[in-house]
Amino acid sequence: MKVALVYTSTTPELIELVEKEVSQVLPQGTVVISNQDPSILAEVREAGYVTAPAAARLVGMYMKAVSDGADAILNICSSVGEVADAAQDVGKYTGIPIVRIDEDMCREAVRQGVRIGVMATLPTTLAPTKNTIMRVAREMNKHVELVDVLVDGAFGLDQEQFKGLMTKYAREVCDSVDVILFAQGSMAYCEEYIHQQCGKPVLSSPRFGAVALKEALVKKGLL
Repeated sequence: MKVALVYTSTTPELIELVEKEVSQVLPQGTVVISNQDPSILAEVREAGYVTAPAAARLVGMYMKAVSDGADAILNICSSVGEVADAAQDVGKYTGIPIVRIDEDMCREAVRQGVRIGVMATLPTTLAPTKNTIMRVAREMNKHVELVDVLVDGAFGLDQEQFKGLMTKYAREVCDSVDVILFAQGSMAYCEEYIHQQCGKPVLSSPRFGAVALKEALVKKGLL
């Protein structure tokens, strides 16, 4: 069995977290392909939206994974999550599901509360994540309210500095939200820390994405 992890952000924290979660839920011996193109996220950040060339390169990464024999694909980056949505018909046709790392996290946030704080360090990650939350909320026939938490000044910080900055922003909204959702998987190492600091449920995507990847393989009859 073979799975492909598709990254547009290659921070060591993100890669380590995702591979750890995936290895915990999939059988030993599963081949994990890591396809990386950080130029995609760089272009999205510079333009402020997902450009057509960036989307084309991402779809090309999906198709490379199919050509390499992957049984399922996990799309890691939330900023380009809607490209994964657009590619779902191709996934169905090829029989190689393209799983979003963040969709089940968004569903869980909707289950847990009405007011959802959405934390991100990139404006380009907020919009697609919020769109996904609102979509799954409609599918669940539930009304939710979203609170933007754009963490400014996060780049270049070490992990302890980043935790401190995340805590500062989380505390500003924790009394007014039911649950806090991290829009970027690279934030996941702060999940338990922010929960302890704020006393509210905190959700990050790697653990949800790994389980969703496993479920896609189960649905194919491979597990």
